[in-house]
Amino acid sequence: MHIFGPHDRYPLSPGRGYTPPEAGIALYREMLSTIGLERTVVVQPSVYGTDNRVTLDAVEALGRGRARAVVVVDESVDLPTLRAMGERGARGVRFNAVSGNGTPLEQLEALADKLTTLGWHLQLYAHAPEMVALEPVLARLPCPVVIDHMGGVQAAEGGVENPGFRALIRLLERGTWAKLCGYRSSAGAPYGDVAAMARAMIAAAPDRCVWGTDWPHPSLASPDEVPDDGVLLDALGTWAPREAQRQAILVDNPARLYGF
Repeated sequence: MHIFGPHDRYPLSPGRGYTPPEAGIALYREMLSTIGLERTVVVQPSVYGTDNRVTLDAVEALGRGRARAVVVVDESVDLPTLRAMGERGARGVRFNAVSGNGTPLEQLEALADKLTTLGWHLQLYAHAPEMVALEPVLARLPCPVVIDHMGGVQAAEGGVENPGFRALIRLLERGTWAKLCGYRSSAGAPYGDVAAMARAMIAAAPDRCVWGTDWPHPSLASPDEVPDDGVLLDALGTWAPREAQRQAILVDNPARLYGF
């Protein structure tokens, strides 16, 4: 999930690709209590660039017992700075090749070496064609890799047969992690067209899939498209019908990955 604002306290980056409305901690806590989740991972959004204050402050406000962070940095960052972020709950670094205003993909390998020293992971959000091109690079990175948003593949783009999705599955079989995300759907709620993709990911790496809402859903074009987070969670129940699967995806896997 992401936190946006207050904008007067956390100014948006001039290089951002979009301008989100404010979405703060009080609203997020309300959503969590409604759908029954306790732990969370705050992911640095592209609109703040490498200014991670909003994300790290959100972890502090939510509490280190229940929150972790994924931050955005570039290859100039030093290990003491990363360790200081780690003291505040950071456990990974995000590359966002979709929303703009992010760290160049050419820096993947340089940052991966630093993350390996810390025991952190690298999180990647990329378009499906980029997944194909990046597959050999990602396969040789020394740190854990987490692929965001189901490899950037929409169900209408071929779903499980999309070359980018096939690259994702091969990476999962080799040890990569991935995030299940309900609205890679082209049909809308209840997101049935995503089920085959989600089940293929779970089958390939049942102990390395995690789930996220992407709250407050900043990538969607209009308020009418914003999903009900309860419906997103219900969709996971159809992708992972066995209790042991849901226990892994919602509890055990993220506890290992984020250090809960």
